[in-house]
Amino acid sequence: MVLNGWAKRSRFTGIEHIKVATKSNIFKCEIDTVEKKMPEKYIREESMIRGPKFVVRLRSHTVYENSAIKLFCTVEGYPTPQVKCYACFCRCATDDTAMYTAVASNTHGQASTQELFCCFSDVILPEIKYTKINITFTETFDVTFGKEGDKATLTCKMTINPNLANLQPEAMWYRDEHLLKESRWVKMESGGGVAKLTLTQLAKDDEGLYTLRMVTKGGDAVHRAYVFVDGKDAYICFGVIPSAAEGPIVGYFVDRCEVGTENWVQCNDSPVKICKYPVQGLFEGHSYYFRVRAVNSRGIGRPSRMSEPIAALDPTEFERLHGVPSAPGQVVATRETETSVLIQWAPPKDPNNLIGYYIDSCVKGSKDWTSANHKPHKQTRFVVHGLTTGETYGFRVQAINELGLSDESQESAPLSVRAALKLPSFPYDISLLYCDGESMLLNWKQPLHSGGADVTDYYIDKCNVAKKTWKEVNVPPIKETLHKVGGLTAGSVYQFRVYGANLTGLGDASSPSSPFKCEAWTMPEPGPAYDVTFTEVRDDSVVVEWKAPVYNGASAITGYFVEKSKKGSDNWSKVNESSVNHCYLKVKGLETGESYGFRVRAENTNGIGVASTPSDPVCIKALSGTQEIKCGVDEESGDIYLSFESCQMAEKSKFVWKKSYQEMTDFSKGIIVKTSGSHSTLLFENPDKEDLGTYSVSVTHTDGASASYKISAEELEKMLALSYDIRNPIIPLKTELAYKILERGRMRFWLQAEGISSAVTYKFFANNKELVNCEQTKMSHDAATGIIEMVMDHFTDDSEGTFTVQIQDGRAKAQSSLVLIGDAFKAALAEAEYQRREYIRVKEGTVANLKKDSVFQWYKDDVEVISEVPADLNSGVCKFPLTNFSKRDVGLYKATITDDRGQDVSQIDVSGKAFDDIINELSRVAGVYDMYHHVCHLALQSQDSKIPASERMRIGGNPAMATLEIVEPTDKDKGMYTIETVDPEKTHSRTLDLSGQRELIFSKDHTLSLTCTVCGDPKPLVSWSKNDQEVEPSDQYVIAMDSGKFASLTIKGVSLEDSGKYTMTVQNKYGGESVDIIVSVYKHGDRVPDIKPTPSPKRIMPPTVPIVIPTAKSATPAPAAAKSPAPPQNAKSSAPPRGMKSPTPTRKK
Repeated sequence: MVLNGWAKRSRFTGIEHIKVATKSNIFKCEIDTVEKKMPEKYIREESMIRGPKFVVRLRSHTVYENSAIKLFCTVEGYPTPQVKCYACFCRCATDDTAMYTAVASNTHGQASTQELFCCFSDVILPEIKYTKINITFTETFDVTFGKEGDKATLTCKMTINPNLANLQPEAMWYRDEHLLKESRWVKMESGGGVAKLTLTQLAKDDEGLYTLRMVTKGGDAVHRAYVFVDGKDAYICFGVIPSAAEGPIVGYFVDRCEVGTENWVQCNDSPVKICKYPVQGLFEGHSYYFRVRAVNSRGIGRPSRMSEPIAALDPTEFERLHGVPSAPGQVVATRETETSVLIQWAPPKDPNNLIGYYIDSCVKGSKDWTSANHKPHKQTRFVVHGLTTGETYGFRVQAINELGLSDESQESAPLSVRAALKLPSFPYDISLLYCDGESMLLNWKQPLHSGGADVTDYYIDKCNVAKKTWKEVNVPPIKETLHKVGGLTAGSVYQFRVYGANLTGLGDASSPSSPFKCEAWTMPEPGPAYDVTFTEVRDDSVVVEWKAPVYNGASAITGYFVEKSKKGSDNWSKVNESSVNHCYLKVKGLETGESYGFRVRAENTNGIGVASTPSDPVCIKALSGTQEIKCGVDEESGDIYLSFESCQMAEKSKFVWKKSYQEMTDFSKGIIVKTSGSHSTLLFENPDKEDLGTYSVSVTHTDGASASYKISAEELEKMLALSYDIRNPIIPLKTELAYKILERGRMRFWLQAEGISSAVTYKFFANNKELVNCEQTKMSHDAATGIIEMVMDHFTDDSEGTFTVQIQDGRAKAQSSLVLIGDAFKAALAEAEYQRREYIRVKEGTVANLKKDSVFQWYKDDVEVISEVPADLNSGVCKFPLTNFSKRDVGLYKATITDDRGQDVSQIDVSGKAFDDIINELSRVAGVYDMYHHVCHLALQSQDSKIPASERMRIGGNPAMATLEIVEPTDKDKGMYTIETVDPEKTHSRTLDLSGQRELIFSKDHTLSLTCTVCGDPKPLVSWSKNDQEVEPSDQYVIAMDSGKFASLTIKGVSLEDSGKYTMTVQNKYGGESVDIIVSVYKHGDRVPDIKPTPSPKRIMPPTVPIVIPTAKSATPAPAAAKSPAPPQNAKSSAPPRGMKSPTPTRKK
């Protein structure tokens, strides 16, 4: 091992810096090297090759001055390195404080260990703080089982605290304590709190104990688990099936395969018993893969993982080809200037007649590597010039000899190009802000040059002018440029000086301040303002800012005056004639290119106070490329924004937003700052009047990039209106929702927008119920024309109501409605039904493409029938009238046309639902069944009279039932009703008594609807009962109230159990009525008995509250407020359940 020695690097530890006066330092470092040689033995050296490893590492020491200390470490490795080294300090001094590093290396690598050695005086021993990185595993891999050829992945998830970008832990994987490296069989991933190891193709060699070590400078976190690889089921058998138990291995077969082919050839005819075999018969210059198969008594096992390609070469040629240097070691980049970086690296382990090095650089994020030197460089350090300031680079190094270039070294850590850190310059302009007779409040200005790092700490010395001795004021650093110095003697005169410190160290002291006498201030005028700065420098103006005085005087401060003076002049003139009550002022009318200084005086009721320390001179000239703040409304979100683009940016630059020149810190009221690169935006999500005012922004670490903007009430009002339009956009419509009746009676609802995109979405509603896109309601749109439509296949009586479409295109919305009720609905329905009938008539009764010899024939159930109306082939209309249409006409009808071209057939099945539809349509159109010839008679005064169909007397029914609907019946409608059904063979009649108690006789499986017209004010409550038991709404019993006056009870699928007495009760607070209806159900074919109706008068129910009779002396009083009376027991409201449409059939017009 070659010990490079101890490297000493001075630096400050922690954030506290100590000034040390001791100059005498004694340093002595001794390194003893003990070399041991092991006797030569016939062993496999490859298995023992090992790089240096520190068994005992250096440990940090903190001691007092003049102490003796020994630094000790132990290192081991193969080939044998030097094993011990130490350093001695006989009498250490504070200047010996440093980071010491020991580096050990041999032909297979190098290792290092570091120690922080701190030596302090016996007066002050500051606390030393270390960064400890804690790693906690949150998810780990468990014992893993796999088969040969499978893929396995071991994953660990962890938390890293603190998670520092420059101190990321290193993931190291071991198998049985052997360090794993990337290969085609092993893939490693690490980062983002996850470490993964992927074994791409498992083999028996992969079996073992796997260990993950997450290594940090302060230690490591370890997790282990075993991986088992099962290969027993992969035997290839030759005549014998292997048993479950394994047999001992009796030998091995070696196979080879030339690179570029897939032909494996067995090299040995019989198994070899040792793990070594010389392969012959190879072609020089060709490369081969090799693999091994084990043999036992059960057969031959699966082949091992194939080797890397090996070239068959002459030994001398092999040595020549492998004579290039190995890759250089670790590459370290450090800052030097704003355009250059110093690169250092470790030499290669195998130099092999090294000639020199080539250095490459690459911008972070790209893969474009650029050479930094054009001829080999012989040293292991090189300065790369011509880099871009602020850009981040990576570096790598290659070694070269006469045989060629080595592999690339590992890439260095990314480094941003900027000047190396230096000590800050001295603070200046120390001023006195207040004195109470025992202490003084001091203020000073920051150093003009920070040294490349922020000045974070200050130290103050004081001097009693009479004693002329300087003493430290503070030990802990001061973080601000304001400090109260206590412990002063009243009446004494003091001077002060200030030091600034950054990450590099302590800068020079400032010049001594003016002498300040320690006397309590009692003057009535205010003290001086302080921290006078400037911003928003333009060609003729500048904004001056300051902080209010600490001492207000005998009364509160009422305002401020700003004074200006040209650089080099002692003449000060007022800028503002009247005082301002805030701590900023925009000074206008300045000369371009001239330099000015500014100072501020505070005023109270007792007068104007002393002037502040003048500001630094500022040249009145705008920065090149200066831009102002832009105010507007975001076109996407509708947020009001203030946007600023900085003309200058540095690596550490930050945007500082202010309102009324006070830094904004409260962002809880919907104000958001978004910064990207050199652009910063202040967003107002919900602005109001409180957001009016002047907003300014400045950019740190620049030459004064800044701007401001004032939001007025009028401007805010306009932007709020525009914001509302953006957040709530409306799709303009060319036409509102309209309808058009298509063929087959289909209804097309449509509208046209000014413009829509292909991503538009829309919904159609009918009576507030959303419709779905299906065959019955087919919806579509055309983005080119802006038309959105819905075609309703069945437009019926139930379609009456309001149709609405809601449209959304992005954030824009629109809505339009169409009301189809009353006469408008009747007209639309009539037209739709007409178009439906016309379509059926034309489609089913027209023929075309005929010849003179074409023959037309009608068939019913495949039997030819002769139509009463001859076929008119010239017009193409052929009809088959069915007079007295009845069930006898049920069947399959066919129409055929035959000529020399063949035969064409059209057919229709008149049965089942088709038959019922025809009967219902005939009933609706005619009002009376032509096929049954229903004739109704009303017995009045012993003289029968025929009842004609009218709006009040509605005659209808179906093939199994005839109906008479009396709209709004009166007492005159009471009596005996007879229904006569006549067909060509006989006449059927039925008589009903509607004079009192009603009895209805029905057959099974029919639907019965009991309907009654009710009225009253307030609206009465309607209830139904059967045999004095409340009727509950269900799938069979449907209770409804139509139009507020038609109460109905519908019984579906009438059965024998539905016979009984049904009672309807109507009641409000002024009384009510009830009526009974007897329903009798008989089986089909049973004889219906002749039952004489027994009159049953209506039962009158008394009112539930007293009725007030109005008198003539006063106006009619309003009815007393009273709760609705409780319905009778077992009675419920007839209103349908909430959310359910009334099932009562729509009244026919």
